[in-house]
Parts: sequence; C-alpha cells; structure tokens
Amino acid sequence: MSVKKIFLNEEDIPRQWYNIAADLPTPMQPPVGPDGNPITPEMLSPVFPANLIEQEVSRQRWIDIPTEILEILKIWRPTPLIRAYNLEKHLKTPARIYFKDESVSPPGSHKPNTAVAQAWYNKKFGIKKLTTETGAGQWGSALAFACSLIGGIECKVYMVRISFDQKPFRKAMMQVWGANCVASPSKETNAGRAILKKMPDTPGSLGIAISEAIEEAVTDKSGKTRYSLGSVLNHVLLHQTIIGLEAKKQLKMAGEKGVDVVAACAGGGSNFGGLAFPFVLDKINGEKIDIIPVESATCPKMTRGPFAYDFGDTAQMTPLLPMFTLGHAYVPPPIHAGGLRYHGMAPLVSQCIVEGLVAPRAYNQLKCYESALLWARVEGSICAPETSHAIACVIEEALKAKEEGKEKVILFNYSGHGLLDLGGYEKYLSGKLTDYSLSENELCDSLKVIKDFPKAKKHKSGKW
Repeated sequence: MSVKKIFLNEEDIPRQWYNIAADLPTPMQPPVGPDGNPITPEMLSPVFPANLIEQEVSRQRWIDIPTEILEILKIWRPTPLIRAYNLEKHLKTPARIYFKDESVSPPGSHKPNTAVAQAWYNKKFGIKKLTTETGAGQWGSALAFACSLIGGIECKVYMVRISFDQKPFRKAMMQVWGANCVASPSKETNAGRAILKKMPDTPGSLGIAISEAIEEAVTDKSGKTRYSLGSVLNHVLLHQTIIGLEAKKQLKMAGEKGVDVVAACAGGGSNFGGLAFPFVLDKINGEKIDIIPVESATCPKMTRGPFAYDFGDTAQMTPLLPMFTLGHAYVPPPIHAGGLRYHGMAPLVSQCIVEGLVAPRAYNQLKCYESALLWARVEGSICAPETSHAIACVIEEALKAKEEGKEKVILFNYSGHGLLDLGGYEKYLSGKLTDYSLSENELCDSLKVIKDFPKAKKHKSGKW
C-alpha cells in the first residue's frame, strides 16, 4: 500500500530558522530614506521591537527558535507532506507531486508560523498592543490567534475593505480570538480619512491598510504599541522557513534524492520564501531546481513591474525598499485572492529574482479557479484562492513533465484552505467572475509615483 502522508515527530521540528541573507551571492540593497541614505535600526524602533529589528538586519545563517515559541508551534507542527497521487493519475504525468499542508494550523494557513514568533518577541519587549493589516484575512486571524495564546497583548486589525465585505467570517475568526477588526480604509486614522475623501468607493488595498496600522502604532504616546507585518520583511520570511526545512526532511523520508520544481503563490513573499529559501540554498550550492513564485496577473509586480525603491505602504510611512513593484499607490482590482493584492514583493525574494535563482509566473483568476476545481474533484480539499495559483503552476509543470517524458519531483506549498472563501467559488461556478488585465498605460501611470525615488541597482553574480 502506497504512503500518502509523510509525518515528522514533534522532536523533528526544526530548532533554528534559516536566514537566506547570509548566503545570497549578491547581498540585497538596504532600505533607505527619501534622501537615499540607508536607514538605521534605530529608525525602525517606533514600529518594531528591538529583538525583531535585530532579526531584520541579521546576516547570521541560523537563528535559534526559542523553546516557548516551539511549544506553541507544536499545536499544529510539524505539518504533513502529502503526495498528490490522484492529481498525478488524472494528469497521466510521470511527475511525483508533493505538497506541504499548511492549512492544518488553527487559523487555516501558514501565517501563524510568524504570528506566534512576532507576538512572543513583542511581549518579551513589553509591548501591550499590536496593530496590523490583512488582505484576505488569513494574516489577521493568525495574529489574533497568536496574541490570544501568548496572552497579554491586544490585537487591532485593519482589513482591506473588499475582503472585509467578501469574507465576513474571517472577521468573526479574529473576534473569536479577541481581536478588533475594522474595514480599511477607515475613519480611525489620518491616512484612512484622506483616502476616503479622495476615493470614497475604493475597494482598499494592503498598502492602505498598512499605512493605517503603522499610523496607529507610531502615534500611541504610551509607547506600548507596535506594528506587526504578515509578509515582505526579512524577519517574517525568516520565521516561515520552518516550512521548507521540514519539507526537506520529509522528502528524504519519502525516498526522494532531490526536487526538480518548487512552487508557491506569492503576494508579499512569506509563504513562497518559507517553502523555497531552503531549496534556494541548495540551488546556490549547485543543485538544478526550478523555483517559481506565482502571482496574480491582476497584480503582476514580479512579471511586469520594475525592480525599484518604493514604499511598502500607500501613505509613505515605511522606508523605501528595494523590490519589484507596481507603485505604492496601485489599488488592484477586487479579485478574490485578497492575499495577492499587494503592490510590491519582499526584498529578499526580489533579490533572488534579480540573481536569477527564482523565476516568477502570473496567472489570471479564472485559470486558477479552474485549477482549484480540478484539485478539489481529484484530491478532495478546497483550497484558498491564493493557493490555487500555486496549483495552476503545478498542473502546468506536471503536464510539461508528461510532454518531456521525465520523472520530476514537484513540491508546492498548500498555504491555506478555502472553506471561508466559498463566496468566490460560488461566483466562479455561476459565471460571475471575470479576469482583469492591467494595461500598459495603467502600469505606466501607476509607476509615476516612484520616478523621483532613489534608483535600485540590479546587482547580480551572473551565475544563473
């Protein structure tokens, strides 16, 4: 009888996070201020606690995971590695397809891997309240969950308006765990009020929600509030590498000597980086692996945006980050994959693209829903709209292996379930969903906001 699920024991949970910043052939460029000068760690102190700032700027390869964090992670970790036999059979592919099932966490996604860590480090620093943004609600519910388990930390979540309306039960999840969730843009911040005055009917964006969350954190005169980010920054991607480190152990247990394709959806980059970075290290050391971050064609920063310095938020409260971007003022159309509606890509992932270590792709939402339905009807589970982008890529790669007649090992991250996203499925099945395209004129207009910013240089070794 074939083995479908590969489990690790609790003692096999990685005891360290992997920091790819230590191994990039060409280091990523630093965050800078509007004057082009690199920011200092002290400049980040109103936003993040010192212990997380230390991780953000670290170039140490391995960083120990505190025992207290590991004890909480044990609630759902290690997560299973699962062989998608039925999809292989349906596609008649010689490829062996595996997925890391991060949907088994209590909030239903990969997000708690960093939410627990961030809440723990903030509490250790004496912080009493965390503010944050959320797109589809996966991150907001994860941070609410983490603050509840850590205890003693209030949680405030600014949820992008379109997802707030489309996914009401995400808000309910946050409330169950004790968090306060409001639609963004809101009337609670200067940034929100300014956006509403200019665009009263806006669907909102992650950039706007980030601005609101940061504003509330930095204006708290008590000094006991900090901001918590669900993706993009180095320390967030660091915490997620527990996914890829577990997967490497499990692939060996499955008898695989290596992997040929690694894929994951990418909104801000943490889910992709969490799975992929340990395999990027293998590629740096000579392994031949196709590593693919998959984005929405509606928000194609990696496949159509320039590599440039840009703000991480709409109100320009963050430092300028070196990343692939569509411009910080870009408000994507209201697709159901709310977690992919972010204008920029994580600097670490962006540098991997510049280096040629990873090769991004983009898919429209109709193709992704088609892939999600195929997945559900052969493998059984209903995936999040974001995860469906990875599945679309996996199907494409499996069919390519079939055409080439090659036995390939394909790994992807099943980063979240879709049980609270059924509204999107209903609209797809009833023919009410459409694809959105970003025209060249719209792209050029969106990028005007960064034309006078410091220029980011594409430093690369030329090995890939």
